[in-house]
Amino acid sequence: MTLLFDDSKKLEKALGEEAAGVLIGILEKQDEEAKREIATKHDLRETELRLLAEMAKLNADAKTDILKWVAAMLIGQAALIAALMKLFTK
Repeated sequence: MTLLFDDSKKLEKALGEEAAGVLIGILEKQDEEAKREIATKHDLRETELRLLAEMAKLNADAKTDILKWVAAMLIGQAALIAALMKLFTK
């Protein structure tokens, strides 16, 4: 929020030059702090790209985990079949 020249003069007239200067300084400081808090389109795009990258990583990790489970199940099935064949061929 930038105070217009007329607004500054009105404050000076109502409060005095020193008090108006202090108040204007406070308002301008709050304005700068508020501007730092506002997310820009660039900030939002960066966040979107980071989230997409994280989702891709999680997706790849999930696929890897599924492949490990499938491999373990196949090995388990092979071991079970081998044990059953050994049992029935005696």
